[in-house]
Amino acid sequence: MAPDITLPDLTGTRALLTGGSDGIGLGIATRLAAAGAELILPVRNPRKGEAALARIRSAAPAATVELRALDLSSLDSVAALGAELVAEDRPLHLLIANAGVMTPPDHQTTADGFELQFGTNHLGHFALVGHLLPLLRAGRARVVTQVSIAARRGAMHWEDLNWERSYDGSRAYGQSKVACGLFGLELDRRSRAEGWGITSVLSHPGVAPTNLLAARPEVGRTEDTTEVKVIRALSRRGILLGTPESAGLPALLAATTTAKGGEFYGPKGLAGLGGGPAPATLYRPLRSAEDATRLWTVSEELTKVAVPSR
Repeated sequence: MAPDITLPDLTGTRALLTGGSDGIGLGIATRLAAAGAELILPVRNPRKGEAALARIRSAAPAATVELRALDLSSLDSVAALGAELVAEDRPLHLLIANAGVMTPPDHQTTADGFELQFGTNHLGHFALVGHLLPLLRAGRARVVTQVSIAARRGAMHWEDLNWERSYDGSRAYGQSKVACGLFGLELDRRSRAEGWGITSVLSHPGVAPTNLLAARPEVGRTEDTTEVKVIRALSRRGILLGTPESAGLPALLAATTTAKGGEFYGPKGLAGLGGGPAPATLYRPLRSAEDATRLWTVSEELTKVAVPSR
């Protein structure tokens, strides 16, 4: 039997999910909407967004979902969405930072000149939370940040965060996901210290077939990678790995249960690769509060988004 969880009634919950137009994110979006959440789905590609909206409404005809424009690789785009939502002055109760880009074949940068994975996966979400902080505080929100098993052996490349001296796509991806985890934990520490009322938790999806390693012309990958072909074959046979549906369950569990701030959820199967969702042991690279504080300061400097204490 495929792993699953039962979601509570989310009527009255205003939720924002990044990366919800396909793959794991689309599954998460569909489940949240079906449970009654009022869902904001920011997308970079309007056509993909409309297709996702149609699929969500096909599965959950009563769903309340609205598309917004967002390109996490552009700080101007992030600021525009933040300003738009803050102007509407409606509290946010849930934010799931799920969007990401993985291992472009060559060194690429965001609109602001940051290495694409660090700039999109971490800095874009850091800035988004910074801009939306008043709404998150008003809603006493839960923030779920998706990391990756790549963070288990990842490290911050402090001397060259943008990988300008040399480029290793896999190591740069690992760094971006370590950064996501450090940020999520530091957000919870600061919320508790400053009385923001925000609960920040982490999740990871294990390994499942998604478009992250598939052909993506927009990042210079014209063909599916060998890795994604193997992942698809193993997933179809139910060997070790998860499915796009099961891979979304840790984030859903973290988002909709009484998980405490700073907790970490992932698949409970062998090595965290697949299976049902459960609490997970925090990866070693995420355990340094000093690194988390350093990253927060650097992120404020790079994005020019200062997160006020009060």
